[in-house]
Amino acid sequence: MRRLFLKVFAGSSLLSMLPAQQSSQVKKISAEELKKMIDEKKQFFFLDVREPKEIEELGTMKGYVNIPLSQLESRFKEIPRDALVLTA
Repeated sequence: MRRLFLKVFAGSSLLSMLPAQQSSQVKKISAEELKKMIDEKKQFFFLDVREPKEIEELGTMKGYVNIPLSQLESRFKEIPRDALVLTA
């Protein structure tokens, strides 16, 4: 079974756009931690930065927003500033 790890507010390109105090708050979470967040109905913004072909091949989960890493800088304003952001 493949384990899924997500970064809370993350990919290195995304981090370079953050103020220093926010980039220090990055944390990896396991699939179990993500499941717990979903079960507890925690609010978060799930950002999938993979290319559409990767999502098609590997799948994703319900509720994701896809902004490919190659487009992230130009679409950064689409990411809510007041939400916990999870990236895959």
